[in-house]
Amino acid sequence: MSAHSTGSTDVGSHSSGLPAAVLGTGQTHHVSRRTDVSMAGLCREAIDAAMTDAGVGWDDIDAIVVGKAPDLFEGVMMPELMMADALGAVGKPLLRVHTAGSVGGSTAVVAASHVQSGRYRRVLAVAWEKQSESNAMWALSLPVPFTAPVGAGAGGYFAPHVRSYIRDTGAPEHVGAMVAVKDRINGAINPHAHLKQPDITVDKVLEGQMLWDPIRFDETCPSSDGACAIVIGDTEAAEAVESAGRHVAWIHATALRTEPGTFAGRDYANPQASRDAAAALWAEAGITNPAEEIDAAEIYVPFSWFEPMWLESLGFAARGEGWKMVESGATARDGSLPVNPSGGVLCSNPIGASGMLRFAEAARQVMNRADQHQIPGARKALGHAYGGGSQYFSMWVVGTERKR
Repeated sequence: MSAHSTGSTDVGSHSSGLPAAVLGTGQTHHVSRRTDVSMAGLCREAIDAAMTDAGVGWDDIDAIVVGKAPDLFEGVMMPELMMADALGAVGKPLLRVHTAGSVGGSTAVVAASHVQSGRYRRVLAVAWEKQSESNAMWALSLPVPFTAPVGAGAGGYFAPHVRSYIRDTGAPEHVGAMVAVKDRINGAINPHAHLKQPDITVDKVLEGQMLWDPIRFDETCPSSDGACAIVIGDTEAAEAVESAGRHVAWIHATALRTEPGTFAGRDYANPQASRDAAAALWAEAGITNPAEEIDAAEIYVPFSWFEPMWLESLGFAARGEGWKMVESGATARDGSLPVNPSGGVLCSNPIGASGMLRFAEAARQVMNRADQHQIPGARKALGHAYGGGSQYFSMWVVGTERKR
């Protein structure tokens, strides 16, 4: 690894290696409380769906990569060990990934790298969260050495970043409400989504309770129980799926970057690690104009204002112009760059799985398997996740055709 002077750490500047593709995806229905299943049962629902979608059995899976948020969020230490049988990992390589809230995306990237290395033909990736069994707000509010406790969970931590963005760009307050309305209406046609609010309006959002100024009640994500799984295969496995008349999602590029949570001059609204990851991603994918070349983007937006912020950081919009892109309607389902047609994190937030859901939904778009929220003709899509204090970033670009 090489450390940049800005504090961003490069952990993925190598080429992607051998071709790999998403063969199938699966996810649970996301709700506040799944009291009918254990964590193992929750994961197995997503795994079974993904394997069915990919058309594979247990004998076809060579390794398993799992990801979840910090153990403190559920109060269970290293649950992947007790769940090895349910995950199909007995007698097979099992690796756990952890990069805070971005872990679902990072897990997909790590699983892809195992196929791209040539070591495994098919790898199963699974991520999950059962927030109902603990209290993430409490877990995020504990005092940390040398740092003042947040005391208000993730919303209290990120609200100042949003205020900074609004102050610096002059964005009007209705932009956050517009994002919330768009994503909740999108979620209303996604059968897996937790929150469904087809009648939501900008006025209703702006009249809602202020939780962490300027973040209102409907501009924040829910707490969800849920799981997501992906099967990634090599060229031969992908071509077998295509020969059966179904699309796969060829992985064109991946990127992982991280930076310290605090350092002099850190830009919390547009982190260096985010910009570095995006630049590396587009370069590897051969993309020179993301706004023109990406047909659908699943971006990690737990609070509505992060959509315009990440649009700038990812290179879809110039600095200070992200909110104008939102206001113009460009990120709507029928816009030039549909963002979160699935409803995104604002509609479903099983923290450990939220990033993988973004990656899986991007894959579903180019596989033409996104049901009611399919973007017609989507050929290239972005999956994106971030975690920690906007420290950890994971991304991929997937497409209908094998990368040239």
